[in-house]
Amino acid sequence: MLRVTKLRYGFPIGLFLFFYFDGVLGAAFPRQLFSVPYAMSSYLVVLWLVFAVFFEDNLQIPLGIWAAIAGGLFDVYYTGIWGIFVFVFPIVIALTKACYKAFPINFLSGLLVYFIDITVICTLSYFGNLVVHMTSASFTDMMVDSLAPTLAYNLAAYVILYFPVQWLFNRLKN
Repeated sequence: MLRVTKLRYGFPIGLFLFFYFDGVLGAAFPRQLFSVPYAMSSYLVVLWLVFAVFFEDNLQIPLGIWAAIAGGLFDVYYTGIWGIFVFVFPIVIALTKACYKAFPINFLSGLLVYFIDITVICTLSYFGNLVVHMTSASFTDMMVDSLAPTLAYNLAAYVILYFPVQWLFNRLKN
């Protein structure tokens, strides 16, 4: 269980802020993020959850539960229906924890893990949307028009936010 630290309150606040910034950035830059044929998806919520896996140390944050909650909110707010993200976000957190055990976590290996996470999210959401007939794009189109720009955007966010969020987590743990 999570000890009584500033992180107990700081983690949900940070998760909410990153969720909020996902929407704000999409609304502020629609032409840059969603111009035809390219569509970038901002996954700052996932970035916050991945950073929590990296920086939680011996504190046991119930990240699977938080990931499911964030996925449900992500689905309802951004797509308008309960969908795939309520399942995909916890899967990605489990994958991140498995990679955390396999790799020594530092900036570059974390970047690789986040690359894998975003690829898994985009691929699973594509196949989920394909199953329920919410997309007609081919897998190649998804890779070129959606996955590539999404990876570029989210990896840039990782590079920019890694050290400030690491500092914040260290500050909240004390």
